[in-house]
Amino acid sequence: MPNDLLSLRALVVSPDEELRRLFRQASAALPVPMEIVEAADGARAPADGVDLAYLDGALQPEELTRLAAAIRASAKPAFTLQLAAGAAPQAFETDGLAGKPSRPEEAKWLLERSVRVRLRSRVLVVDDSPTMRSIVRKTLSATRFPLAVSEAEEGLSALEMVRDGDYDIVFLDYNMPGFDGLETLAEFKRQQRQVNVVMMTSTPHQALAARARALGAAFLGKPFFPADIETALSGFYGLRALNPKRG
Repeated sequence: MPNDLLSLRALVVSPDEELRRLFRQASAALPVPMEIVEAADGARAPADGVDLAYLDGALQPEELTRLAAAIRASAKPAFTLQLAAGAAPQAFETDGLAGKPSRPEEAKWLLERSVRVRLRSRVLVVDDSPTMRSIVRKTLSATRFPLAVSEAEEGLSALEMVRDGDYDIVFLDYNMPGFDGLETLAEFKRQQRQVNVVMMTSTPHQALAARARALGAAFLGKPFFPADIETALSGFYGLRALNPKRG
């Protein structure tokens, strides 16, 4: 992932001092310098001048709504994440929903993932159909995430490109001549390539989805919609869910 930013500012709003301490501690271990701005409640939280905003779901619903709206109305809105413990709420006002960390390693994982929202990530679309590659490329370009998209028409080319390039995500078709999607995915794993894979297929077979997931890939059935691709991207950014209203 290209390091396009020199530093980031993240807002953490929570009445829980321990949660704020976890974010302070985790930020010190990031490869990208991050300044943590803290507030115990929404009234004392700045609405502008930050890149990411982590809002504790323990805040009052009215307070969360007001703060999220104020951040969206700023000159350069931060990407907002509501931190939820346990089951996800039915609806939320922030851009995304994430799990509330309770241990240092969880806070570090969340920061590492959500920082990607502000850094350009390299994506490779692998499909033997030029039409499908074009559809996926256009859909990715319309998401809210900063992505640089390249293409490959079959598995062997994808293996070479991932070997020679610093790709973060691969959208990988299953039905391809030569190396199919599962064989390509297995080779990524054998070569220990640190790349996130989303397997795409029109084959309605639960066993195929299970095999892809067993190899660490997400699974996306064709036909799919822009919202499905954003959902597939959520895990890469440390999110449980995206708010469709914030697209």
